[in-house]
Amino acid sequence: MVDAATRLSTTPDVSIEPVTAPQIDVAALNDALLGTWADTRREAREMIKDSAFWRKDELGKDEHRERVLSQLHLLVENKAVHRAFPKSLGGEENNGANIAGFEELVVADPSLQIKSGVQWGLFGSAILQLGTTEHHEKWLPGVMDLSIPGAFAMTEIGHGSDVAAVGTTATYDPEAEEFVIHTPFRAATKEYLGNAALHGVAATVFAQLITNGTGHGVHCFYVPLRGEDGNDLPGIGREDDGLKGGLNGIDNGRLSFDHVRIPRTNLLNRYGDVAADGTYSSAIDSPGRRFFTMLGTLVQGRVSLDGAASWASALALKIAITYATERRQFDGVDGQEVVLLDYGKHQRRLLPRLATTYAQIFAHDEFLQKFDGVFSGRTDTPADREDLETLAAALKPLSTWHALDTLQEAREACGGAGFMFENRLVGLRADLDIYVTFEGDNNVLLQLVGKRLLTDYASQFKGKDAAALAKFAVGMTAGKVFHGAGLRQLGQAVSDFGQVSRSVERGLREEQQHDLLAGRVQQMVADVAGRLRPGAKDKALGARLFNENQAELIEAARAHGELLQWEAFTDAVHEIEDADTKKVLTWLRDLFGLQLIEKHLAWHLINGRLSTQRAAAVSSYIDRLCARLRPYALDLVDAFGYEPEHVRAPIASGIEKQRQDEARAYYADLEASGEAPVKEKKTKREPLGDLKKR
Repeated sequence: MVDAATRLSTTPDVSIEPVTAPQIDVAALNDALLGTWADTRREAREMIKDSAFWRKDELGKDEHRERVLSQLHLLVENKAVHRAFPKSLGGEENNGANIAGFEELVVADPSLQIKSGVQWGLFGSAILQLGTTEHHEKWLPGVMDLSIPGAFAMTEIGHGSDVAAVGTTATYDPEAEEFVIHTPFRAATKEYLGNAALHGVAATVFAQLITNGTGHGVHCFYVPLRGEDGNDLPGIGREDDGLKGGLNGIDNGRLSFDHVRIPRTNLLNRYGDVAADGTYSSAIDSPGRRFFTMLGTLVQGRVSLDGAASWASALALKIAITYATERRQFDGVDGQEVVLLDYGKHQRRLLPRLATTYAQIFAHDEFLQKFDGVFSGRTDTPADREDLETLAAALKPLSTWHALDTLQEAREACGGAGFMFENRLVGLRADLDIYVTFEGDNNVLLQLVGKRLLTDYASQFKGKDAAALAKFAVGMTAGKVFHGAGLRQLGQAVSDFGQVSRSVERGLREEQQHDLLAGRVQQMVADVAGRLRPGAKDKALGARLFNENQAELIEAARAHGELLQWEAFTDAVHEIEDADTKKVLTWLRDLFGLQLIEKHLAWHLINGRLSTQRAAAVSSYIDRLCARLRPYALDLVDAFGYEPEHVRAPIASGIEKQRQDEARAYYADLEASGEAPVKEKKTKREPLGDLKKR
């Protein structure tokens, strides 16, 4: 590995000021990135170095599906699926490790990651989280060993994110002590279900529970799909979704039910039960709170998507930045072709995305700690569950959108080589496309966050006078990022230092970045709340005003998610012990924060948060940060910890450097031999006599 000092000395004119080049402790940084469950992640990465887990690009849809199913059996053999399940059934009851291990599968094949998530993270988790001990003992062993492959039947053609409005019904028949599961119209067909087209023999079905003529809202039922003979049971309708835009190793399909009868005890009744005579009971009186409690137990799907998308972005940048440090294009000042990453534009297109990926990985680990605390019972309070739901809805959209953006930019940054399927980027881009809409459409999720922010905003003002309203501040700072999901305090106005070249560097360091990012969220929420206030007592007017302000509320929620990531990045920087590594990581954090500010410079100017002088210096300082970070780019992607068996992209294998070195050696030898052809431009500049002398 070439050290940073050597890179500084060989990189064309990227120095910002005379400094002794820091040296990154790559191993320590890798530990920080892998986070709380680093051992589990390393164990999973070691397992998927086996080529049996790798995606085979040449396979068609049908062969790909069967290969992924066989890989699930390999996961069982490797004891990689049991971590979240009860110890009484051979599990570990380690929820954080479970998610961390499954996220790592994305670099083997995203289809494997998602299908395993369907089997154990959705189907199995529904039984575990919504069922009782009787259900656990009856079905979970088969779920764990894959003798009961299953589908998670929540989404319908007519209702995706709006689960409360699903059309499927579960009507109780007290005489037979059975529920009748029925699809009353086409739009109520369960859709996009992994394991539904081929492999599933059962499903956890979300349906409207009706007993004694009363609807009690959506509940979950265990519904067998296939008999012992391998044929679908009477009343089960199964359709194959066919070829998709990605993830074709998963047998997505549709399920419908024509008056399918199941035993009363197949209701997963942790939160609501029906007695033999049809009497409904629940420990949670409020139907709305009961519904959200049930859905909250299944938040791990969003948690795992946030992590998997972040690590997919890391893989894309490992490929693109490695290639960019080897590929040469266009003559430089010394006649040598220039390495791509030495170009300012190439740094600008990759390094800010690298900074964002770091922020997301650090935020995800704190998010995963929160999830583990809630699901282990250590911190399982209503407030913690509400925070977990809000964090999932805030972070999953940002990481999945970022993954698509990063994969596309990385593909373009690698030119034609990036378009070759063997180099992973186009395949990953196709497979991760669906991440932005499943487990909740990103915009719908951010709207949930926005509503939470409005609630937090309103709660500050109960019983307070106008002076108190004007001084609204929640008072949360970095270091408290996941103790709550509320708004943040706006610090004092940033003042100029009178020297443009230093104004941003001196004035927008950690505290000022936080003030600007937090202040923007606070102001946007306050503005929306003010515009919604006239509709507080008029339902029709309130609906119209909310619709008119929906886009800005979603943007405020997005800014809130970005603030969470910035704070998590800052927490991580503070925890780094090695001084040099902390210095470089601080630059990377600053790059993340400043590019967020740059993205919304117009807002900061319009709202008086930055002077024109200060705003003008933001972009130039980002360029300086990119140049400062350039010598550390390889170390920063090496710290992701991916080995050749994980990357599997020829352009990131060193082959490009071999080609470039061979070409340079060829031209050097040709020039030394005196047989190199004279360039036409030179013949036109030199007199004929001089050419003859040569």
